[in-house]
Amino acid sequence: MASKNPDKVTEIEAVLGDSGLAGEIVRDLEWPDVPETGDTLEENALLKARAVVEATGLPVVADDTGLEVDALAGAPGVRTARFAGPEATYRDNVVHMLSSLAGVEDRSARFRTVVALVFPDGVEIVAEGSIEGRITEEPRGEGGFGYDPIFEVGDETLAEMSMEDKNRQSHRAIALRALIDSVGL
Repeated sequence: MASKNPDKVTEIEAVLGDSGLAGEIVRDLEWPDVPETGDTLEENALLKARAVVEATGLPVVADDTGLEVDALAGAPGVRTARFAGPEATYRDNVVHMLSSLAGVEDRSARFRTVVALVFPDGVEIVAEGSIEGRITEEPRGEGGFGYDPIFEVGDETLAEMSMEDKNRQSHRAIALRALIDSVGL
């Protein structure tokens, strides 16, 4: 897994565990930070996966996720993690999103994740997943991470869902299952 975000790794491991693949994850490897300079989620996922394959010589799965808010013309998109600035925390991004949507009625949004599996021989497989929802007017829930407390699906935010429910329907889970299906595992 080409991620240094422990929250994301935990979520990915849970989804892969449901598929019987979590035992295949190699842990405690080091690689240089990979700047996310792509213009698309796919470009960023591939940048990360290729760099980690080069550093480790192992097959790598990497992802990039974007929150696309209709009232913000699809922003923050590829800048989701840095919406409130380059050093933004989860809380900073949530506060910035809520202030950006103050007084806005149409709060429809989607999370999109692109996952890339890159092998040392150069074979690359890409899959995508998305989930439709809306941005709440205030944070709700204690679970999840990032924008989960303000991203509502049905009548619950991702932060209000159990980990099992979230991993059954989240953008990242859908993308990972699509990747698993495309590889034939």
